[in-house]
Amino acid sequence: MVSQGQSPFAQARFLAITQLAVFEAVNAITGDYKPYLGSVAAPAGASADAAAVAAAYHVLKNYFPLAPNLDAAYTASLAVIPNGSAKSGGIATGQAAAAQMIALRLNDGSSPPQFYSPAPIDPGVWQLTPSCPAAGGIAFQWQNMTPFGVPSVAGSQEWIAQFAPGPPPALTSERYARDYNEVKRVGNVSSDPTERPQDRADVARFYAVSSPSFVFNLAARQVAAAEGSSLSENARAFALLNMASNDSLVASFWTKYHYKLWRPETAIREGNLDGNATTDADFTFMPYILTPCFPSYPSNHASGSNSAAEILRRVYGAGGHAITMANPAVPGLTFHYTRFNQITGDINDARVYGGIHFRFDQDAGADLGRDVATYVYKHNLRRAKHSDNDDEGDNDDEHDSRSHHRD
Repeated sequence: MVSQGQSPFAQARFLAITQLAVFEAVNAITGDYKPYLGSVAAPAGASADAAAVAAAYHVLKNYFPLAPNLDAAYTASLAVIPNGSAKSGGIATGQAAAAQMIALRLNDGSSPPQFYSPAPIDPGVWQLTPSCPAAGGIAFQWQNMTPFGVPSVAGSQEWIAQFAPGPPPALTSERYARDYNEVKRVGNVSSDPTERPQDRADVARFYAVSSPSFVFNLAARQVAAAEGSSLSENARAFALLNMASNDSLVASFWTKYHYKLWRPETAIREGNLDGNATTDADFTFMPYILTPCFPSYPSNHASGSNSAAEILRRVYGAGGHAITMANPAVPGLTFHYTRFNQITGDINDARVYGGIHFRFDQDAGADLGRDVATYVYKHNLRRAKHSDNDDEGDNDDEHDSRSHHRD
């Protein structure tokens, strides 16, 4: 998905479809969990490995028919599975799961693209920033997309109300002034290194091009391998991870366009208009990284990342992991983490030190993401023999503070 130039929110959608197809195909064979669709049948003795490979391939081939190396990867993956009825049965099961998931998500509200033209231009109200196309704020339609893991009515946004945060701090409040002055101090392209240390500049650059989907699927692969999880367990974990991350982004987009809060670069340049005596304007302020073209509150990266992290915490436990984070798009940067919330802590810092979010954007997005993930986890893909008293190993320990080291 990253190689196909998809936006972070489109990545989340495609990965949710793909991983749910994989889950449904594998689960049709193993029967370990309650199904998502419940309409995929597998022949006796079908290979779960072949089913997983075929499900992923046929979803991706549908959406990205020209993706380089996809066909070769499919052929190589199937080549290690012995030929026979088990293999062919697994392939057929995977194809069926892929077709049904693709059909389910037709007309799910994610397209066609819609844009938002902001008005009026009042203090606090979002305005177009330099990254915006002439058409206006992007991804306006995303708030209308049907969620994967929360019951909803087609075309209705009522499901979002249980997760959406309240309004951002008033422009005249102490909290607004505190967070305004923080991002003004640390998020300017010309911020002094004493205010934006090199390690915070590095996380800002890294997570500017590393989406929640990229980051947490990479983390999940490493942790799952270290844990020695089964194919069935992995299929469920990756499906839940991507369902929750996607649904958090849908709710986050609705909240953004509901409150329409201006971005820091607009706010700081117009700080003399906000009615707050402690927010001095800086007419030359430019963010360290490029501001996305939609309103500020809450942070999408915080929503999608904290949702993913919450799923992984519930599946694998909060800490004791060995996670290495690198991205070819940012050569020379490698980060090491032992806890999932160390990653989200860096992501929260990245958006503030990058100059594109207030700290309260991050806090609200994090709460939204965790709440969506909790719902998705507790109401989807449960064990086949799940009882009302079975928490499936839930761990409600505290979300501890960020700590990491890097190469």
